[in-house]
Amino acid sequence: MRRKLITLLLMLVGSTAVADEQAVVENYADLAHAVYEDALITAQQLQQATDALLAAPGEGTLKAAQQAWKQARVPYQQSEVFRFGNPVVDDWEGQMNAWPLDEGLIDYVATDYSYELGNEGAEINIIASTELNIGGEVIDTTDLTPELLASLNELAGSEANVATGYHAIEFLLWGQDLNGNDAGAGSRAYTDFVTGEGCTGDNCDRRSDYLRAVSQLLVDDLIYMVNEWAAGQTDNYRAELISGDVQEGLNIMLFGMGSLALGELAGERMKVALEANSSEDEHDCFSDNTHYSHFYNAQGIRNVYLGSYQRVDGSELSGPSLADLVRAKSSKVDNEARMAFDKTTTSLQVMVDRAEADQAMKFDQMIAEGNAEGEQIIRDSIVALVEETRAIEAASRVIGVSNLDADTAGHEF
Repeated sequence: MRRKLITLLLMLVGSTAVADEQAVVENYADLAHAVYEDALITAQQLQQATDALLAAPGEGTLKAAQQAWKQARVPYQQSEVFRFGNPVVDDWEGQMNAWPLDEGLIDYVATDYSYELGNEGAEINIIASTELNIGGEVIDTTDLTPELLASLNELAGSEANVATGYHAIEFLLWGQDLNGNDAGAGSRAYTDFVTGEGCTGDNCDRRSDYLRAVSQLLVDDLIYMVNEWAAGQTDNYRAELISGDVQEGLNIMLFGMGSLALGELAGERMKVALEANSSEDEHDCFSDNTHYSHFYNAQGIRNVYLGSYQRVDGSELSGPSLADLVRAKSSKVDNEARMAFDKTTTSLQVMVDRAEADQAMKFDQMIAEGNAEGEQIIRDSIVALVEETRAIEAASRVIGVSNLDADTAGHEF
């Protein structure tokens, strides 16, 4: 009798553990849905601002559209932690956030602008052309529709040919940043959107059509992703994820955190730019908003570990978390993970504060050759992200995920 009771208790404990893990994966899906929903809300606000700019071009409407773009980046950057490990996101993300881009594909540029060697599309200027000839293939670009622009991504096989997404909109709102590693962002004039005699940069009507189409595509793409994570459906990605193996779900969560922290953020977005001293490798290179993009990428990683997210309306979404699972096994490992996240947040807050100071030092200035202060700020952030990844790996082992293998993107740290 006693043996049967012990067996029953063990079964109950085991089933509770599985249920807790399942709840963590389901809360992860809730977080993804909320973040993408906020990205959609702010993209719709951005679309309203760009519509207002095109209806009445002026200094005020241009600045309002630029501010709406920056606000739209806040939730979207927190969504990138869902990219790694979730194919539905990774396969889609290139149309949304691909960078760096050869801006001469889209619009006029300085005559001495540098672009990817061998890129046939780097100087074709879609806005100025109603017909493109790429390798003998003729493409009619008379009507700048969302569908046409989407088809022009990676034109001629080059990943630098980015026709859509946040950075295409960023370029249209700011124009080229011609300051190199010196102070200053892009300085597109609102008159680039004035039709008639006041037009600057030529082709203002087509530039307006391009901005209108690419803004609509951004909204449409986010509607698709919101639906993929929506609850109560049987045939979307969320349903597939939460009905699958729970350990695989936990693996996806941890892999996404580690890969964004290490290979992407520490590696591709910081280390590459710093070692090349290249403003062309800056993430938000036209707007000089890179410091915030890095900060919110890291916040997205932290959100997944803690199982919480502050929505754009100020409300808090919170539920069962990886932190709960880790703490149940080892409070020491959980404490060390939280300390690592705190260190990353602190390091990136230094970057933000320095970039937003009265005597601002933006990210493209920090990476300038010989800028010891800027280099130290970035290296401190890279070190914190590397240590954070180690803490994520330790947390994964505690809860039984031993094959994390976070993506390094080929970088050594």
